[in-house]
Amino acid sequence: MEARVKPACRASLLGLVEYTEGLSLQQQAVERCGLLGFEELILLEHPNVFTLGTGADASHILPTERELNDLSIEVHQTGRGGDVTYHGPGQLVGYPVINLKPDRCDVHRYVRDLEEVLIRTLRDFDLAGTRIAGLTGVWVGDEKIAAIGVRIARWITSHGFALNVSTDLDYFKMIVPCGITDRGITSMSRVLGREVGLRAVGISVAARFAEIFGRTIETVGGGWTT
Repeated sequence: MEARVKPACRASLLGLVEYTEGLSLQQQAVERCGLLGFEELILLEHPNVFTLGTGADASHILPTERELNDLSIEVHQTGRGGDVTYHGPGQLVGYPVINLKPDRCDVHRYVRDLEEVLIRTLRDFDLAGTRIAGLTGVWVGDEKIAAIGVRIARWITSHGFALNVSTDLDYFKMIVPCGITDRGITSMSRVLGREVGLRAVGISVAARFAEIFGRTIETVGGGWTT
């Protein structure tokens, strides 16, 4: 039997990118994927921003508009699912743009696969990431370390996940993250007790993504130095 050829996917390590620019990069990638079949995994970090998913409760952002302005925190509506979340420096954000047709047309499976990518990435750094029944994302103990919010249109994916690597967790105190009030938030650096480099984590994520989704991966881009 002839071996199935794995689709190619380019992983781009971009470093710090403004949120609106990240949205534009995603839209361009979605168009390329639809027209040319070109798949991408965009990996970056954003300046401080709160984002609201399609089902978000705006009251879950606790500071006033003036306080947000004073803190230079932007707020953006997005096309992803989910509630309110935070993006900022030290957080690895991943935007996979792939075509789930013909054999992965299952939204639930796609989200679980993203969780598995992150769980295996954490394992590469000697961290035990887990799922919690009924909740989306990845956890270490009872604290959330990675959030997931996706958009799928004509089975082409966008938006994706946010993994707290060395994130300033104080920003999460300004929101009700993902609408969850009874669990904490953590980061890789906090659990390990040492600084963790975004580039190293991004390379691991790209490799695990290729593994779970059956892609060959080419990692490009000079984002971050460690």
